[in-house]
Amino acid sequence: MITEAILKINPNAEVVVRGKDINTCEIEWLNGTTPISKADIEAKMAELPTAEEEATARENLKASAKAKLIAGEPLTEEEANTIVL
Repeated sequence: MITEAILKINPNAEVVVRGKDINTCEIEWLNGTTPISKADIEAKMAELPTAEEEATARENLKASAKAKLIAGEPLTEEEANTIVL
């Protein structure tokens, strides 16, 4: 989750994260990537959805896609991806 938060802040960041706790992990910034403060990373982590929230959202999309297929309605790309991927 730390790496995900870093990449949300800077999609081009090159980084190695050792550990899962923001307070104790070691972050190695590679190839001139500007370091991001742990406070900023922690704030971004708080904004990211939890695994449970992501699972619920995916199930909701699948249900929506199924209902639209049964009704003969067009799917959004995101709904179609839940069926195909």
